[in-house]
Amino acid sequence: MTSPLRTLVHVVRHGEVDNPERVLYGRMAGYRLSPLGEQMAERVADSMAGRDVVHLVASPLERAQQTAAPIGRILGLEVGTDERLIEAGNTFEGTTVGADPRQLLRWENLRRLSNPTTPSWGEPYRDIATRMLAAVDAARRAARGHEAVLVSHQLPIETLRRTIEGRRLWHNPRARQCTLASVTTITYLGDDPVELDYAEPAGDLLPGLAPGAGT
Repeated sequence: MTSPLRTLVHVVRHGEVDNPERVLYGRMAGYRLSPLGEQMAERVADSMAGRDVVHLVASPLERAQQTAAPIGRILGLEVGTDERLIEAGNTFEGTTVGADPRQLLRWENLRRLSNPTTPSWGEPYRDIATRMLAAVDAARRAARGHEAVLVSHQLPIETLRRTIEGRRLWHNPRARQCTLASVTTITYLGDDPVELDYAEPAGDLLPGLAPGAGT
């Protein structure tokens, strides 16, 4: 009997973003990597050097495309775009509630917080899970027997991980294991995920983060 093919899908979170105003930028255009974020992207690329990666795609947002670019250079691959990897939708986009949580006490904001399990203020977790699973499955099929790299964002990656592990999708954001420029790797045998690993190739750069640089 032929053994099932082993395929690895590496899901990368982008590097630090230049965001001194600490805006919750979400899907807004114009938010690019900081110099430190560019250094993080290079670290991720170095960690992929020599790997059997044959497929590389990223979220359409600038910070994800920038993070993917050095990976493409090192591996000799063009960076594709997959809309399904985009940041989660959020009705607080464009505000600074992260910098000043007191803004959440305003009535117009409190109304958005009625159901954290959906969540009521943004794209439903189940919708995020559905599109991320579809993006990963497409990458797995494209790289069957080899490796693929996807570049996305913190909440979509965390939701993907929780789905694969069979955990509930709603959670405390502080409990996420998905730092900037981290790599979450799913190993498949045939069509089945059999292992999930996590690495921080730019971990030593994390203490230097600027406020508001995440998501």
